[in-house]
Amino acid sequence: MSAETTAARPRSGAHTSSGELEDPRSASETRSPVDQMPPLRRAFPLAVQDLLAMFVGNAAPPLIVATAIGMAAGETTLMVQLAMIVSGVTTLLQTLGAGPIGSRLPVMQGTSFAFLAVAIPIAQEFGIAAVFGGAFIAGFVQVIFGGALHWISRLFPPLVCGVIILIIGIKLMPTAIDYAAGGAPAEADGDYGALFHFGIAALVVAVTVLCNQFGRGFLSVASVLIGLLVGYAVAAAFGMVSLQPVAEADWLFAPTPLHFGLDFTSGAIIAITVIALASSMESIGDLTAVSRTAIGKTPTSRQLSGGVMADGIGTSLGALFGAMPNTTFSQNTGVVVLSGVVSRFVVALAGGILLLAGFVPKFAAFFSTIPYAVLGGAVLVMFSMVASAGIQVIGSEVLNRRAMLIVAVSLGLGIGFSFAPEEVTAAFPPDLGLLLTSGIVPAMLTAVIMNLVLPQRTPAVAEQTR
Repeated sequence: MSAETTAARPRSGAHTSSGELEDPRSASETRSPVDQMPPLRRAFPLAVQDLLAMFVGNAAPPLIVATAIGMAAGETTLMVQLAMIVSGVTTLLQTLGAGPIGSRLPVMQGTSFAFLAVAIPIAQEFGIAAVFGGAFIAGFVQVIFGGALHWISRLFPPLVCGVIILIIGIKLMPTAIDYAAGGAPAEADGDYGALFHFGIAALVVAVTVLCNQFGRGFLSVASVLIGLLVGYAVAAAFGMVSLQPVAEADWLFAPTPLHFGLDFTSGAIIAITVIALASSMESIGDLTAVSRTAIGKTPTSRQLSGGVMADGIGTSLGALFGAMPNTTFSQNTGVVVLSGVVSRFVVALAGGILLLAGFVPKFAAFFSTIPYAVLGGAVLVMFSMVASAGIQVIGSEVLNRRAMLIVAVSLGLGIGFSFAPEEVTAAFPPDLGLLLTSGIVPAMLTAVIMNLVLPQRTPAVAEQTR
């Protein structure tokens, strides 16, 4: 719009410096694209695309935890359902904001895979209530961390965060292989490790990779979902799918707080809080990537702080209702880049749809019918991508001898302790043994301490000593 046109079309109540009335459209056109809302006929399909890109990743963590501890089909459905509801609420909080909480960027929220590495052993040892008790406290720690981000973030440079993310991915891979083999040995009806289980898992991996690398548009963005659907169809053709949980589920449901209870165990609180802090740093990376894509600049400290606090509120809220910890979903950054639509209101609409879908148990029950092998193929890709993301973050640092030593010792202790759980738990008190065998806690503490203690070298000296 030209300046002449702008001056010629006044609106009431807004004056220019010369006393003329200002054009109502000029304010709209100068607003950031993040704050603009496309017409609903365009916004709705874009919101559905955002929703589908994260849906499998959001449903998988509660499904994995529930099946790992032998929950009944109805309880498994409930955990998936609660994950949908809490993720929808947290997405609305993240995109629309409430006071200092929320980044007000086009960011989708969902349940985090990162917590599985400690949630599964905690649930198996102390019960699922201990997981939610730890998450409830960890969420408040995240809120404090977000508020004090300017002072605390220096403890978590990319090198430290990369080590934590990498070891999370490594710790999760055995779970993916167990699922690809047909579930835990006791749950696979005598055919654990059968070739047809691995075959279906391999099919899911192959379809996912092919769609991601050679597909275009939505086919690439929703590659994991498509891989799951193909694997599910093949498994159903071989009689591996039972729709009984869907038939037994209700049509409507309203969640009640503390359904699974809260149990505050010191080891669980510390372990989950450590993952929450690492997840906060990953969220900062997601928020930065989205902001640079959406508005072409680094997010403000207020946006980062608000985004991390929204993570924490979602995690504590989820714990009250029985949902796994919440975090930003990096796969939706790809959707923003692909569609070119960066409106936070489109993502908020996706969160609203997810929230409403969570009140329909039959919808959530469908995910409890996914065979282990199909889920195993999907989560193998997802868990491996977590590890790859860790490698990418580590690689963003200059890998001189100092950095290599930090990575080596941190991974050595983290992986070493986790591979010798019996020896560690025999030598240490139960709570401390849980922290050490998690792998993530010793790796993070080692990386943080070594990064603070070992002297930094100038680029010239570092290059000479490489």
